[in-house]
Amino acid sequence: MNYDAQLDAALGRLHDEGRYRTFIDIERRKGQFPKATWLRPDGTEKDITVWCGNDYLGMGQHPVVIEAMHEALEATGAGSGGTRNISGTTVYHKRLETELADLHRKEAALVFTSAYIANDATLSTLPKLFPGLIIYSDALNHASMIEGIRRNGGAKRVFRHNDVTHLRELLAADDPAAPKLIAFESVYSMDGDICPMEEICDIAQEFGALTYLDEVHAVGMYGPRGAGVAEKRGLMGRIDIINATLAKAYGVMGGYIASTAKMVDAIRSYAPGFIFTTSIPPAVAAGAAASVRHLKSAQALRDKQQEHAKILKTRLRALGLPIIDHGTHIVPVHVGDPVHCKKISDMLLKEYGIYVQPINFPTVPRGTERLRFTPSPVHSTDDIDRLVHAMDRLWSHCALNRAELSA
Repeated sequence: MNYDAQLDAALGRLHDEGRYRTFIDIERRKGQFPKATWLRPDGTEKDITVWCGNDYLGMGQHPVVIEAMHEALEATGAGSGGTRNISGTTVYHKRLETELADLHRKEAALVFTSAYIANDATLSTLPKLFPGLIIYSDALNHASMIEGIRRNGGAKRVFRHNDVTHLRELLAADDPAAPKLIAFESVYSMDGDICPMEEICDIAQEFGALTYLDEVHAVGMYGPRGAGVAEKRGLMGRIDIINATLAKAYGVMGGYIASTAKMVDAIRSYAPGFIFTTSIPPAVAAGAAASVRHLKSAQALRDKQQEHAKILKTRLRALGLPIIDHGTHIVPVHVGDPVHCKKISDMLLKEYGIYVQPINFPTVPRGTERLRFTPSPVHSTDDIDRLVHAMDRLWSHCALNRAELSA
């Protein structure tokens, strides 16, 4: 076997399909987000504006977060010291979990190294706790949820995206006595659409199923205290397990689940992805707790972000660009071709200093390739102007179709 040749062939396929992912070197500037510096391959530098970050509210640069991290770093040092069950549980981890449980009005919370690990570890562990468990998963659930469900070895059913009629049909066809769980997201990040949460909760109640909600792209962003779409819609009490992240709107790192004390204790005790993983550093836990605490009363920041998202959508739509608008903070522009998507992304960066990564297969289905913009409260009017004008020129340069302006 010529292993190098096989690797060359695998990478070559990505290049041929226009799906090869290029990581650019970025140096963020403290206190100046979304401004950054691009360290180009030739050794020169270029000022850029980041338009594709998941630090939705700029909290990764917020003084309250940085100060909390500095204090914890000076007090405890860099690392956590080990896994949570050996030496990696500190007062900072416990304070963070208390903040998160309070945020979601749950009895307890459990912090993981990432929301991916939290999903994978929890969903792969649940069948150990409920033998014979059947998991009903939305077709567009995140890869971490799919992987956790796949690895658990139990029964699964996939219902069409946000299709509650199909979900009910699947539940009705299974043994009424079997334990059941419905796994879904609040905000689906590639299109920015929101699930029919109340209808799913009603169906779960009808069939005696647990509800598992991924609020990764919603925490910090929605609800009077930033607890997510479930809080905004008054449904937190009907969700059994909430998964979310500390790495997007909260601007730091890590993931978690929130649930009953008994459920959290069981996952803590049985999930290998929690038991055998070194915990996040105390400084990270301190920064995350400060961010969660701050955003519980920062509605003005959320309002500003929504305002900028609405402005950007309105202006791109006025140009006839095919945006996908479900009323959330995410602004996807449909390109439909991986080569064009990469070309526009490269030209935005090199010619206009605008950084947005192309979203290609397998993140989205083939033929739905897109640019995904994430406006923040700290993007300025000038930033939006430059982006809109650049997109107008490049769309014409690439001879891409525009939507009907009357639509």
